[in-house]
Parts: sequence; C-alpha cells; structure tokens
Amino acid sequence: MSHSKGDRHAAVVEVNSSTTPSPITSAGAGTGDSLVPQVASSKKNVAWNNPTGLTPAGPQGSESLARERARATFDVKELTLLLHGEKALEDDRKVLEVLENNPAFSKADIYNQSRTERYMSAAARGKLMHDICKEKGWGDDMIWRFFVMMDEPGPYFLHYSMFKPTLIGQCDDQQKAKWLPLADNMNIIGCYSQTELGHGSNVQGLETTATYIPETQEFEIHSPSLTASKWWAGGLGRTSTHAIVVARLILAGKDIGTHTFIVQIRSLEDHKPLRGITIGDIGSKYGYQAIDNGFMLFDHVRIPRENMLMRYARVEADGSYVRPPSSKLSYGTMVYVRASIVSNAAKNLARAATIATRYSAVRRQFTNAEASKDDTIFNSFEPSSPSARGPETAVIDYPMQQARLLTRISQAYALSFTGQAMMTAYENLQVDLAAGNISALPEVHATSSGLKGLTTDMACAAMEDLRRSCGGHGYLNNSSFPAFIADYLPNVTYEGDNYLLTQQTTRFLIKAFGQLQKAAAANKLPAASKLTQSTRYLLEATKPGFFSERWGVTTQADLSVGTITKAFAHRAGSMVANLASDLARKTQTWTGAQLDIYAISKAHCQLVVLENFAIALVDLQKTASPALVAVMHRLFKLYALDQMQQDIGSFAPYVDVPTHLPLIRAAVREILAELRPDAVALVDAWNFSDYLLNSTLGRYDGKVYEALVESAGREPLNIGENFEVVSAYKPYFQPMLKAPLKSKL
Repeated sequence: MSHSKGDRHAAVVEVNSSTTPSPITSAGAGTGDSLVPQVASSKKNVAWNNPTGLTPAGPQGSESLARERARATFDVKELTLLLHGEKALEDDRKVLEVLENNPAFSKADIYNQSRTERYMSAAARGKLMHDICKEKGWGDDMIWRFFVMMDEPGPYFLHYSMFKPTLIGQCDDQQKAKWLPLADNMNIIGCYSQTELGHGSNVQGLETTATYIPETQEFEIHSPSLTASKWWAGGLGRTSTHAIVVARLILAGKDIGTHTFIVQIRSLEDHKPLRGITIGDIGSKYGYQAIDNGFMLFDHVRIPRENMLMRYARVEADGSYVRPPSSKLSYGTMVYVRASIVSNAAKNLARAATIATRYSAVRRQFTNAEASKDDTIFNSFEPSSPSARGPETAVIDYPMQQARLLTRISQAYALSFTGQAMMTAYENLQVDLAAGNISALPEVHATSSGLKGLTTDMACAAMEDLRRSCGGHGYLNNSSFPAFIADYLPNVTYEGDNYLLTQQTTRFLIKAFGQLQKAAAANKLPAASKLTQSTRYLLEATKPGFFSERWGVTTQADLSVGTITKAFAHRAGSMVANLASDLARKTQTWTGAQLDIYAISKAHCQLVVLENFAIALVDLQKTASPALVAVMHRLFKLYALDQMQQDIGSFAPYVDVPTHLPLIRAAVREILAELRPDAVALVDAWNFSDYLLNSTLGRYDGKVYEALVESAGREPLNIGENFEVVSAYKPYFQPMLKAPLKSKL
C-alpha cells in the first residue's frame, strides 16, 4: 500500500495504544460523514483511514435516493403501518434504541470475525439481551425483536425458537409448571434434537430409542449405532444444558413410534457433558457461523418417566400407554415453525430487495439518454470540471434491472400477505386444539408444508438474483448479501426438505378431491361457501365441462384480479383431477408420480398466495388511500403475471399460449413502467434500519462509496501488524523477491 507524503489516495493515521475507537453509529458502517480510525493490533496501533479530501464523483448517492423518494405516488408511512402495525413499529423503535446506543451490540467488525469469535460475541450479546429484557420486564415478543434486529442467530436462538415452543405445545400442565419458569429465566438452556446422522426428513426412520423400565419408572435413552447420532441441532454443540430429544418409544419390547423427551445433557454446576453422553459441535457450515450445531450420542442414559412430554401421549407408571386423540396432534409445533418460516420468507426477500433497489438507484453505469429520460439529475447534471465526464445512467433506469427488482419486490409483498394469513391460521388452530377440535389440523398442516417449500424456494432464488443485480460489490461480505443469504439457505431443508414436503400437500388434495367426487356421484356436492379457502377450487374440477372451459381474456383490460386468479385455480384443479384419475385407473403410482406431485403442490400453493393477496386487496379498499390501493393492485398483477409467463405451458389448454402470452408480456412491461417511480418507496416501507441491514450498499442515506472505503479500512489485512507491510512479507515474499536471479543454462 502506497503511503508517500502528499499521496491523497492512501492516507493513514497513527493512534496511541490507549486510544479508544469511535463508536459506529449506523449499519455497522459508520456515520458516512467521516471515517473513524480503527484501533489496530497490540503490536502497533495504526490504521488505514479515509482517503483525505476525496468524495465520490457526482451525483451523490444521497441526491439520487432523495430524488427517488420524491417520485413516490403513495404515502410510505401508510404502507409501513399496514405492513407492521403501530405497536410493532413502536416495539421495534424501543429495541433499536437499545441496540444503536450500546457499543456491545455494534456490528461494525462482524464480517471480519472468525467463527469462534462470532460464537463468543453472540453468546455475550445474547446474555446482555436477556439481562436487558429481564430488567425492563420485556417478554419473548421483545426478545424475538432483538434476535431479528441483531440478525445474528446465536447460541440461544433455538432455545427460543424450538425448545420453549415445544415445551409450551407438548408439556402437560404439571410439566409446564416445572420446566417453563426455568427456561424463561435461562436457568436451563435448551435445544431441539430430532435429526440424526443417518436420517433427516424420515422421522419414522430415527434410530435413537427410549425404552421404558417399569421397575425404576425411567426411560433409557440409547444410540444403537453411529448413524443414530443426533446431528445438526442448533445450540447443542457447546451451549445447551437440556435437549428435547425425539426417540422411538419402546414398551415391553414393542416399538410404539417416535415421541419427545426432555433430557439433561450437561451439568448445571460445571457444564460438562453428563455420564453416557458424547457431545460436540459438528463443525463450520455454509452459514450460521454463530450457532453451535451439534452432535450427540447416548449410552444407556436414564431419565425419569416424567421427562416424557405428555400433553397428548403418555406412559403410566406401570408401563401402559395412553394414546393421543390423534396421531397428528404433535404437528401443532411443526405448523407453528412452518408458518413462521413462511412469514420470514417475505421479510428476508424484502431485505434483499431493499439493498439491491437502493444500490441500483445510487450506482451509475454507462450513458443511455433513452433510459435516463425521466432522471432529472441526469438531465441537469453539470460535471465539476471541464475535464470531467458527463453523467451516467442510474442502473435502476435500465428496463432489465427494473424487471429484476420490481418482480422481486412484488414477490415480497405477496409472501407477506400469505405469511400473515398462515400465522392467523395457526392461531385459530391453537384455539381449536385447546377445545379438542382437530378437524382443521390436516389442512393447515398440508398447506403450511407446501407453502414452506414454495416460499423458501422463491426467497432463496430471489435473494441470489438480487445479489447478482448488484454486480461485483454484491459479492463483498460488507454488502451483507453473502452472510444473510448463507444463513437463509437452510430454510429449504430444515423442518422438512422442500421436495418431500410437497407429498404431504398433494396427498391431502387428492384425498379432498376424492371426497368431493363421491359427493358429486351422490348428487350431494356441498356449496362453495361450506368449503375452506384452500380446497374451494376443487369443487369446480368435479363438474361436467370443467376441462373444456377456456380463459375469457381477449385484451389487457380483461386481466383483472378475478380473471387472473381463476386461471391459477383452473390450473391447480386440472392437475389434481388428472393425477387422481391416473391413480384411480392405476396408470400411475404414487412413487412414479413424484414430478406431478411436486407440480401440483407448487400450483396449489401459488394459488393460495394469490388468493391471500386478493383478499388483502379487498380489505385495503375499505381502509387505505386510493393511491396505495392502486400501487398494491399493480403489485398483485405484476406478481401474478410474472408467475404465469414463467410457467405458461402449465396453464394450457385453459390459457391459449400463442394468444395470451403476448398479452401477458405487454401487460408486465406496462406495469413495470407504472411501478418504476415507486421502487425505492416500496422497499423503504419495510422500515429496515441501517443497523439491521448492516450493508454498505443498502444504506438509507445512499453513501455507498464512502461506506465501502470505510469497510476496507477495517480489514485486518490493512491494519495492525499488517500495516504498513503485511506480515507475510518477511517469511514468504521477501525470500523470493530477494533471491538471486539464476542465469539460463
């Protein structure tokens, strides 16, 4: 690195060993107004600072984003309130105030930490979070907000996300009275241990056993083979004292199937693993660097009978087994987790869209007067000197970039409404289960399974495309893309592999359709109002003439919410009816139909997402301003028509592809142009703080280039013992550089 006197491109600062670094106040990337010196290593406290006297070539990022925000056609605050609600926004403000004003929560150097450092710092922040919430009297809802905003799932994350919900959902009243106060106060730290080295999605294939011993009223937990090792449980490796363990219940030599048990795995005195338990961390992963995913083997470990979670099923003292009212009651926790995953898909996608959209408004590349025709900054920009080049076009003004950004934004909003609907469905289900009514459980379980797959697949693909839309800078860790995408990717696997989950959804649909067929044969079809939202469309598929129907769209004006939704409903109904017929005629087997099963689940869930969006639009028309309603209608149509054109063949013959595809494409282009002025406002409405985003590219103030340089100034290769000459020079570079040049033979 050059640092000669007067070199404006690499100014440096020397600081004393006692110097305290200035706090970083936004996004972990500094204030943007000045780049703070960073304290270097103990050997020599020198740091690389901002190139003095230099600012980015104009226009400035803040100017570009201000221009974008001024173009919005709707009130951003109104949409923010719609997305989050007043109470949630106020709670977020309270948590953010704590995070931004306590140096212990700074994320300035998070991208430069090793995995061990990430784990240790997350453990420290998690404890501080617990202490603050306890002091302020804040409950689990506020703790969740801490987790979301810190954006660093750490050692305690599974304690709150899986351990406690399982205790709440599957313990009887006596067990809750014992375990929940300990878990609430963090006197015990828990995890959820189901997956094994040899089995993941196939829960019935788990090998760990829990054999009941009537003489001592104990269960003996045992791992009969290496592949029985519990594997992947978050918080298990180095943190948890207790684990919810899923094991095969053995009574009098008979395998009763998988049940859940709470097992103490570490001493509460010195944290050492208890006798008979082999435990540790499984190693570094693609993401989740601060979580200690672990492994565990049991060697005939005894636990009291009362440690079996007994809200639904139980083993009496004499070894007799009390069956649950339904084998699916344990699905309640699973439905909650999957509903949460669906809801979080929208937020993660929106986060990526926020970074990419803001950066695309700041970043300028090439000069294209046609693309920049509506850019007042471009058309009025005057270079700072005669030798400076003229203005360049904002990347967001290129039609291809607009399509990438706005279609992803529409997906985030579509998934948001479905996430809200799924959480409502789960809450209603809990009320039903508490009253002993399990009738809604199969459908909610099937829907949450399919939606978990669809939404996480969609979010993962969209986030990666949005990263790519940021060009080379999107590859930097400080963009935040690599870390949070890597952390999100496991969503497609945990809580059920996405491809396998589709079988649960389609199996339910085939069964529901079969029941409607029987009713039709007996001339006893129920009224549509008697059916649930996610099965109502199947009623049409049982009626004569269904397969001869065609889409009544002849112009773009015909592309309404109703006609578009009907196309999705007809497609899904046709797929279900065709597979049901093939299975009934035995021209297809369930195993052989896996590709069709996947396609049906996807089509069904796309319809569910669309219908939830349509229902939200109806509600909006009653409460929202006309300007906001108009924008949301455009987002609905963009989302739906983009999905149609991606998979247009699956809508045939109901949709005539040669006729309708050009109409759809023309409509998409028109909607993109209409939404273009609202691009930045639509992501601003999600209200992501700079602290949460922790992104050099997605800053609210648009000071992207200042943040990138500042982040480089914190890179360990540029500071401490590596400043001004990297420590690799003497042992490696110098011997080669100073070696005598041998003459050629």
